[in-house]
Amino acid sequence: MTKSPDPSGPAGTAPVGPSPAGPSPAGTAPAGPAPTAEQAHAALAALRAEIGKAVVGNDNAVLYLVLALLCRGHVLLEGVPGVAKTLLVRALATALELEHTRVQFTPDLMPGDVTGSQIYDPHSAEFTFRQGPVFTNLLLADEINRTPPKTQSALLESMEERQVSVDGRPRPLPDPFVVVATQNPIEQEGTYPLPEAQLDRFLFKVDITLPGREDEFHILARHASGFDPRDLTAAGLRPVAGAGHIAAARAAVGAVTVAPEVLAYIVDLCRATRSAPAVRHGASTRGATALLAAARALAWLNGRGFTTPDDVKFVATAVLRHRLQLRPEAELDGVTAEGLLAGLLHSVPVPV
Repeated sequence: MTKSPDPSGPAGTAPVGPSPAGPSPAGTAPAGPAPTAEQAHAALAALRAEIGKAVVGNDNAVLYLVLALLCRGHVLLEGVPGVAKTLLVRALATALELEHTRVQFTPDLMPGDVTGSQIYDPHSAEFTFRQGPVFTNLLLADEINRTPPKTQSALLESMEERQVSVDGRPRPLPDPFVVVATQNPIEQEGTYPLPEAQLDRFLFKVDITLPGREDEFHILARHASGFDPRDLTAAGLRPVAGAGHIAAARAAVGAVTVAPEVLAYIVDLCRATRSAPAVRHGASTRGATALLAAARALAWLNGRGFTTPDDVKFVATAVLRHRLQLRPEAELDGVTAEGLLAGLLHSVPVPV
């Protein structure tokens, strides 16, 4: 598949835009000594500030994207059109010294357009594998619910196993590898809702809401001053973190301790989702491990070497909301996953 140079171009793939300094090869860290945990912490703090040069508000969404990088997880961004979902991911990609690719999902997109395919070379009379856009560090899957399930499922192996199998041969993806997908929750015509098996592959589901009055004023003031969302380099964004910082941060997160009482709290919270009367299917054990990973990463970002119940509470809704299947009668009564989780966070005993 040919990549278009225009990030907002037609259906297919397009690079989000290389950094001014030029990205390192996919999955490789910059030359030189490996960053320390302190340097990685400072770089990720700078990353969040750098994204703020382009995106006003949605601080929690930025935080969850950083947490996903630390947890080797993927993020589903959901919101109505025009709330800067794509801009948020493009800003993240610009501030990271990593390879990044955008795929505009459309009804005619084929699985091979995402993963790659075997191409016949008439000169050598042999088939060679041409890598698809999934072979990158940061993949923006734009409007993922616009493409049929067959193409959506092409991402399943990539997201979970971090490899692509073509003709029975596994091909590993670069590290780090993060999928950030966007979808519109209100438009149903011509869309294909993601199946539960694929939703469970996302570490977080983050709702991108309309900005408040003050934030919207600042957005318009930036545009009035000449801000162009299609040219983030001109807006002053630059790479402030790379693969080495992410690797060092992940190692530091792995050293964050979790007390047995906090582990028990995570277990009780996930088990409560399974026994709630309004829930048909609650969070699986994968959901519990995702909650643990996100809470540890948040603790490290907050400068602590141990996890608290408050860390678990903070990330619980984003980790679990898309893993719950409500009973139809509960949905008719107006029950939502977010409301149910809020009640469980209030009722499940918190360790002291």
